[in-house]
Amino acid sequence: MSDGKNGITYADAGVDIDAGNALVERIKPAAKRTKRSGVMAGLGGFGALFDLKDAGYSDPILVAATDGVGTKLRIAIDTGNVDGVGIDLVAMCVNDLVCQGAEPLFFLDYFATGKLDTDIAARIIEGIAEGCFQSGCALIGGETAEMPGMYEAGDFDLAGFSVGAMERGTDLPAGVKDGDVLLGLASNGVHSNGYSLVRKLVEVSGLKWDDTCPWDNSQTLGAALLTPTRLYVKQALAAVRAGGVHALAHITGGGLTENLPRVLPEGLGAEIDLDSWTLPPVFQWLAKTGGMDQAEILKTFNSGMGMILSVEADHAEALTRLLTDQGETVTRLGSVVTTEGVAYSGSLL
Repeated sequence: MSDGKNGITYADAGVDIDAGNALVERIKPAAKRTKRSGVMAGLGGFGALFDLKDAGYSDPILVAATDGVGTKLRIAIDTGNVDGVGIDLVAMCVNDLVCQGAEPLFFLDYFATGKLDTDIAARIIEGIAEGCFQSGCALIGGETAEMPGMYEAGDFDLAGFSVGAMERGTDLPAGVKDGDVLLGLASNGVHSNGYSLVRKLVEVSGLKWDDTCPWDNSQTLGAALLTPTRLYVKQALAAVRAGGVHALAHITGGGLTENLPRVLPEGLGAEIDLDSWTLPPVFQWLAKTGGMDQAEILKTFNSGMGMILSVEADHAEALTRLLTDQGETVTRLGSVVTTEGVAYSGSLL
């Protein structure tokens, strides 16, 4: 005899619990690859456990950071090239943490979509795991949210959360002074900021994502603009531990013009020689396409410098060698001065 119920399930409402479980099983090997000292329990529980003492800290200060990938995701969604945006997500968080002098310890992600595509989601989270592996932090948890009616078909959003630590009294910036040398570490493209403008400029150009890239005919425009953000964690920490580093500035939204002053004490500023490096082709193309002036480029994009270090003058050469040995392209950009703000000499355009 029927009980009169209609038998509607959660899946009928658009949420597939089985797909979510399948995703967790698929990404477990990627997460396991990121395991490091301190991890006590990872995926599968109601929370993830981390032991700071096991990670080697005696008197730790915790540092937390959260970020997203921004509208760069729109290009990934439209092209189907989603494998690198997980690295972007990690980089935007851990590159900030290291500027405080902190070692990233663990990472959690939030992935939201209207209808879960297990393969797409797995590729994204495997990218997150790769970013964690490259920066020495563990992927210990996250949330996959399937929310019908909230996102258009195929759309998704990402957010990331990272926690790092340092021993008490070792936080940065510290000791920045007049005469410090500014060392720039090269970016490998636009990274993950300014993509609303990038997308507008591509629209103005009339090009499509699958057209040949104007500054690199070996790849499509979409692929070039999806180059994952560089991770500076291990290199920067090696420099900090070597001594002589007073500050690090991650060059994200606001460019050199706004990010460098964030790590300079009141009463100090920076002088930057724009002739010390060549503006990478992607930024030359963006500037030409939009008729952008130099000031706009410098305050919108990283302009070829993803991280800047303020270092003791007599340590500059040794730190340059160390960072070069770590695989960085290092440029001596200028120095810290007693006039606030960032003053530029020379020209990028």
